[in-house]
Amino acid sequence: MFRIDWNRRHCSRKGHITYAPDEPALRERLHAPTAVGEAWRCLRCGDFSLGAPHGSGPADDAPLVPRGKALRDLFILRFLAVERLLRGLLILIVAWGVWKFSNSQDAVRRIFDENLSVFKPVTEHFHWDLEHSPIVDTIRKTFDYKHSTLLIVAGALIAYALIEIVEAVGLWMGRRWAEYLTVVATAAFLPLEVYELTERISVLKIGTLLLNIAAVLWILLSKRLFGLRGGVVAFEAERHSASLLEVEQAAGTAPGMVGGAV
Repeated sequence: MFRIDWNRRHCSRKGHITYAPDEPALRERLHAPTAVGEAWRCLRCGDFSLGAPHGSGPADDAPLVPRGKALRDLFILRFLAVERLLRGLLILIVAWGVWKFSNSQDAVRRIFDENLSVFKPVTEHFHWDLEHSPIVDTIRKTFDYKHSTLLIVAGALIAYALIEIVEAVGLWMGRRWAEYLTVVATAAFLPLEVYELTERISVLKIGTLLLNIAAVLWILLSKRLFGLRGGVVAFEAERHSASLLEVEQAAGTAPGMVGGAV
């Protein structure tokens, strides 16, 4: 079965992270003299890297280096961040369109009616009442919206887009507050997405709904939000214990562990 080595994959793209602990025994196991200079073991993948260490100090102060499961989780979070960013930019474009439309409703109505008459001979040939079709009726209803109403809609869309963009930035940086914001904001709009499916079913709507449900459940459980699975205490304890093991595991002292695997 194919398994991604997240540690080496990340190091191959971003480079190794080395550290020289003050403790002599650990320092000796992390360090290796070579014919071309000193080498230090990477805290992420466990491979030796030529050159001076990136830092030094007590082992307990070694940098928190995401590895293994943490790297995989970060990859998923950044995938969600890109999806949120694209959605936010799309909503901003829609908001701009609504604002432009609110300032030129009459002109747009005239253009629509003029172009609609061009298609009448074709639709009449197929016995389709274009004047009273649901699509045309829906478009014409928007022409009757008040200017102030359209401005409120544009403002709400901008606010929604900004929330999505803030989510994207926070998720990309792996911030815990962004995980909470994503869960709350996404869950709040799930009933609306379900309602839209009752109006009209499409592959895109179904895919979006499933993605959002999966994102909410995954973030809730894997990040232990709202007290789930021990909450923030268990989450921080897991991260802290992993960071304490990094130097020992890189030195080959942690029992039952091999190389860069978690």
